[in-house]
Amino acid sequence: MQLELKFFASLREALKVSEEDLSVPDSVKTIAQLRLFLADRGGAWAEVLAEGKVLRCALNHQMVDAHTPLQEGAEVAFFPPVTGG
Repeated sequence: MQLELKFFASLREALKVSEEDLSVPDSVKTIAQLRLFLADRGGAWAEVLAEGKVLRCALNHQMVDAHTPLQEGAEVAFFPPVTGG
């Protein structure tokens, strides 16, 4: 499956990438599985995407949860939770 990934704010800074076109194996079917797949790259990827780290995610510009199924050609965006004051 082909996906367009986007990373924002502190994630973009830590990973040193703002976007990436990526082909994932058929076994990667949900947002959670995509996150684990990316974390398996190791280094900053493992640290930033580690299980237990709070991240927000959007699929085709709609906020989604970790169990949301991926779609061929989808845009998947990861970003840290928004804080305000």
